[in-house]
Amino acid sequence: MSNAIEVIQKRSSTRGYTEEPLTDSELNVLLHAGLQAPTAANRQEIHFTVLKGDNPVLTELEEEKNRLRNIVNPPHNFYYEAPTVVILSADSTFHWSELDAGIAVENMALAAEELGLGSLIIGCIRDAIQGEKKSGFSNALKFPENYEYKIAIAFGHKAVTKEPHTYDADAQVTYL
Repeated sequence: MSNAIEVIQKRSSTRGYTEEPLTDSELNVLLHAGLQAPTAANRQEIHFTVLKGDNPVLTELEEEKNRLRNIVNPPHNFYYEAPTVVILSADSTFHWSELDAGIAVENMALAAEELGLGSLIIGCIRDAIQGEKKSGFSNALKFPENYEYKIAIAFGHKAVTKEPHTYDADAQVTYL
């Protein structure tokens, strides 16, 4: 098992997956990593909707995203054909839900890296899923009442790899 710093250092967004599905064990580890994330005031308000990559709701989301962005014939869908997508929703009235969902997906992304899986954190469907079709998507994704989309994450076995991004600590960090 790697240590946390090593996993953080080697994780990067995966934009290409094999067709091999996740095992039940792999999916269970990923979901529990998200469920174990801390939440403000320990509300534990995050809800996880798990979809297989061929779920028709994902196709509808892709079409709506493309319509809103005037995209024709994209080279891939928003989840890069990953075999599993998890959409996180949360209480729309709780001020900290977006942060809590972000913490949960980062836990899941790091767990995926530890398992040798790829992951892609997804925000690009926000306008589509919260737009004029919000009610239909919320129903189709079985969001609890008064819950709304916060963030999503795709998982699968890596078909491509890339180096983790670089950064400029001198420009991005201020010590006071």
